Amino acid sequence: MYPVSPQVTPYAGMSGTYIPEIWSGKLLVKFYTSTVFAYIANTDYEGEIAKYGDKVKIRTIPDMAIRKYKVGQSLKYDRPKGEVIDLLIDRGEYFAFAINDVEAKQADIAYVDKWSDDASQQMKGAIDKAVLSVMYTSASAYNKGATAGKIDGAINLGVTGAPVALGKSTIIEKLIECGQCLSEQNVPETDRYSVIPAWMGTKIKVSELAEASYSGDGISTERSGRIGKVDHFTLYTSNNILPVVDTSVNCYHAIFGHKTGLTFASQLTEVEKIKNPDDFGDLMRGLQVYGFKVLKAESVGDLYCKKAA
Repeated sequence: MYPVSPQVTPYAGMSGTYIPEIWSGKLLVKFYTSTVFAYIANTDYEGEIAKYGDKVKIRTIPDMAIRKYKVGQSLKYDRPKGEVIDLLIDRGEYFAFAINDVEAKQADIAYVDKWSDDASQQMKGAIDKAVLSVMYTSASAYNKGATAGKIDGAINLGVTGAPVALGKSTIIEKLIECGQCLSEQNVPETDRYSVIPAWMGTKIKVSELAEASYSGDGISTERSGRIGKVDHFTLYTSNNILPVVDTSVNCYHAIFGHKTGLTFASQLTEVEKIKNPDDFGDLMRGLQVYGFKVLKAESVGDLYCKKAA
C-alpha cells in the first residue's frame, strides 16, 4: 500500500499570466496616482536616480546683493556662490510573494494584478507616513509657532503644549492666516496646498464662512484625497497625518505650503521573477526606493492644531 499524500487546499481565485515589463510599469504609475506627492511635491530630480543609495547634488541660486549707488563711486563686486544640497535616496520599501504553478492554472482571476495593486497601496501608505511624519519639522520659523509671519510676527499657528483649537467658526480664518505667512515670504499664490486630517475637512465643509471661502470640485478623492480649495490652497485630506497626544488630547501637524518646498524622488529599481527553489512556481519581488528633502523652508508651514471642544 502506498502512503497517501496530504491534500493541499489551494488558494481561491488566483490565475493569470505575469508579464514583468507591464507589471513593473503599472505599479510605478499606480504609486503616483494614489498619493498626494504628485500634487504637493516636485519630482525634478527623480530621473537622475540610478540605484538605491544614490546621492543627488542640488545647486541653489545665491542671493545677489543690492547696494546704493552714487555717481563716481567705486563698485564692489561679489563672488556669488550657491549652496549645494544633497538629496540622498536612502529609504526603501519592498514586496515579495510566491506564485504556485498549480494554483495559477486552476484559479479564475488574474491574481498577479490584484496583488500588485495591493502592493502599490501598501507602499503608498508607508511612504506617506514617512514623509508626513517629519516634513513639518523643516518648516520655516516664520511659518510655524505662536509668533508666525515674517512681517506680522503675531500669527498663532500653535506650539507644543498650546495647540490651536479649530472649530467651524475659526478654521477658515486660520487657513487664510497660513496663506498670509506664505505671502509674507513672497511664496507664489499658485500651486499652494494644505494636507489636513479628515476632521479638519469636515470642519471646513460646515464652516460658517464656507459658502464664501470654500469651493469644492468634482475631482475624485479616491486617489488624491482632494476636497476643494480655500483661499489659494488646494486641500487634501490624509489619514497618514497621525495624531500626537499633547495636553491629554490628540493634536495634529497640518501641513501647508507650495510645491517648490519639498522635493521627492522615487524609483522602482528592482522587479524580478525567480524560480522557487522549494516549490513548483516562481517568486516575485519588487523594491521601491525613494528620498525626500525640504529644499525651501519658506515654502513649508506647520499648523499645530486640535479639534475645538
